[in-house]
Amino acid sequence: MGWADVFTRILGSDLSVEIRAFDGSRSGARDADVRLEIRSPLALSHLAAAPGELGLARAYASGAIEVHGDMYTALASFPAVALGDIPPELRRELAIKLAGYRLWWPVKTPAVEHKPKRVWRRHSKSRDSEVISYHYDVSNRFYEYVLGDSMAYTCAVFPSADATLEQAQFEKHDLVARKLDLREGQRLLDVGCGWGGMVMHAAEHYGVRALGVTLSRQQAQWAQKAIAERGLADLAEVRHMDYRDVAETGFDAVSSIGLTEHIGLKQLPSYFSSLADKLVPGGRLLNHCITRPDGTHGSRPGKFIGRYVFPDGELEPVGTLVSAMNDNGFEVRHEENLREHYALTLAGWCANLDRNWDVAVAEGGLDRARVWRLYMAACRLGFERNVVQLHQVLGTKLDGTDAKMPLRPSW
Repeated sequence: MGWADVFTRILGSDLSVEIRAFDGSRSGARDADVRLEIRSPLALSHLAAAPGELGLARAYASGAIEVHGDMYTALASFPAVALGDIPPELRRELAIKLAGYRLWWPVKTPAVEHKPKRVWRRHSKSRDSEVISYHYDVSNRFYEYVLGDSMAYTCAVFPSADATLEQAQFEKHDLVARKLDLREGQRLLDVGCGWGGMVMHAAEHYGVRALGVTLSRQQAQWAQKAIAERGLADLAEVRHMDYRDVAETGFDAVSSIGLTEHIGLKQLPSYFSSLADKLVPGGRLLNHCITRPDGTHGSRPGKFIGRYVFPDGELEPVGTLVSAMNDNGFEVRHEENLREHYALTLAGWCANLDRNWDVAVAEGGLDRARVWRLYMAACRLGFERNVVQLHQVLGTKLDGTDAKMPLRPSW
């Protein structure tokens, strides 16, 4: 029995993709548009060393497994298979075969896998700075190839299904601005500001004095340059710093777009209370982040995402976030789920990476480009299948008992 046949026995005989293995075996849908190639015994060694998604990810990142054709189509073709679903006879057979490959084909962990430099306390300032740098301080140019002109690395809001990614990112920033009721002369704090998209949008289109903070030095440098080039230096600023170290207070609004995923469950009370302390009475917070669909899932991501994409990331159900906001300085006034929009956003990023593949590889390295190709396609599928969601939650810091909100939403 060839190794292609083994994979077919695990995944099912009705696969819509073709599987080819280094031993010459073939299975699945012959001559399909998408093909999984097991290029080397090293792929099996990775599976032996780390059974499951981590071993598969390592094998793909290192090039021992290749996906020919569209990655999203390939992932969508494979059913979710747990070890318990594999018949006992096949499990025993695989264990024996894989043990031999691990012995004769030892593997090294791909260089792009995150390895903490020191054992810092989870979500301490030092550790947060390290893991944010790992993901975001890759190369601004690499992110330009993936994200496009908007340089926004968070869920866009599509006004229509045929809107471009840039139009949808503009709509996202504008929706946040409208929910916050931004007006000329006000002050905005954008925590976890990325490359400054929200900061520049608020300054340019609403006349707001906006301060953004990010733990990524490369993001801050890119944003400050973009602010100067757009003539917004009198209104906008991005600093390389932890949101916990912002000394200023008296902001009219706070936006947090894609930061809460990095905060951690235990830190949510201090996170929301610190943001409330930054606001004037009646000020608003818009919290935009990825969430779990319900409370039955753990906070920690899978091993692939945790090792290769967002170390120390934690996702909570929206109810947990709403309760934390309510208990720590905010009255929640509105929330909405935008998970379908994130699937569309990721489809746009995947298309950008595929279109710019050669230059993205030259800029960020082949291993990293392969990781991004895999994780973005997998995340697109996750949002489509309701494995994860994206919620915007709007809260206000009461001025006595006055929420300073209209009777009906004005945005």
